[in-house]
Amino acid sequence: MIKRNRVSISKFIIHKVGNKFNSATNIFSESAITFDEESYELMKPFLLKPFGNVAQSFRFNHHANIELNEINNYSTEIFNDESSFIDVSKHIVNHLYEQSNSAQIKTGDVIIALFEDIEYKDVITQAIGIFKIENKINFFQTFMEKEVLDVFVQQGISTKKLDKGCLIINSTDAEGRVILSVDTNNYDTQYWIKNFLNVKLADDSNQHTQNYIEMCKDFSEEVIKEDFGVQEKSKFLAKTVDFFKENEEVNIHDFKDEVFEENEDFKPLFDDYKKKFEEINDVLVRNQFAISDIVLKKQKQKIKTEIKLDTNIQIKLDIDAPDAASEYLEKGYDEERKMKFYKVFFNEED
Repeated sequence: MIKRNRVSISKFIIHKVGNKFNSATNIFSESAITFDEESYELMKPFLLKPFGNVAQSFRFNHHANIELNEINNYSTEIFNDESSFIDVSKHIVNHLYEQSNSAQIKTGDVIIALFEDIEYKDVITQAIGIFKIENKINFFQTFMEKEVLDVFVQQGISTKKLDKGCLIINSTDAEGRVILSVDTNNYDTQYWIKNFLNVKLADDSNQHTQNYIEMCKDFSEEVIKEDFGVQEKSKFLAKTVDFFKENEEVNIHDFKDEVFEENEDFKPLFDDYKKKFEEINDVLVRNQFAISDIVLKKQKQKIKTEIKLDTNIQIKLDIDAPDAASEYLEKGYDEERKMKFYKVFFNEED
């Protein structure tokens, strides 16, 4: 997370990026923008506010040598020589253009900015921002003609949502330079994070928590749901969330003992799936780590516990009540109708 109390924009330029798949070319500016006061005061929060609650950070990655990572090199060049800002900004846009390898990659405006006095983890430093504006909104503009006010439609950038952006903080730790990223248009998750930035999650509690919960979600879908049904899947997810809420750290043995207390047979299935998940996703799911509450909150919002029936009825289970499904929901089979059924117990209805 960043603090922007004292931040200022020292350099700012806008280019347009095309799509090589559609033969749409780039358009470059030849000079940086000088803001008027009103535009400046709108631009700062528009670019930086989305990063105020970003807890997960990334580090530059490369399969051979980190020094071959393009954005890492371009950012280093700007930090070391600010006079190179305009030329390097064009290289950044060209690199983004080279990643547009499908028709669904959108063209758009690319903003590149150099920030001063940005605060990250109590360190005040510089940061380079790269932002891509993919969607514009229509708005009415009024004008006077022959003593009559008229309107016409124009397109512009909405100040309410940033499509894609990253902040490259001029601060390093044992893993390298810190990068924060936002992407509200996830039509191609590989395009921005992997292909353009080529970054990986930092090796910290945020990453460990995310990897573990994502593994549990996939295990619930691919193993428990397939072999034991939706109700068991929902119970497992609810117990998983409850374990993470009630503990400060995960120990995989404690996790399995608690979550699979009623289903000991699930333990070897879970162990086998963990190995498969690590191999397929090329990640290490740690057996012990501190829990990130911020990541838990975000991941919890993505967990779906609905039971969808083919009779157009849905049963939604509360992820925060892990025992409710087993105590108040029964599954059976009606011989007369030749149909399965759920029996729900309750005292009052809202």
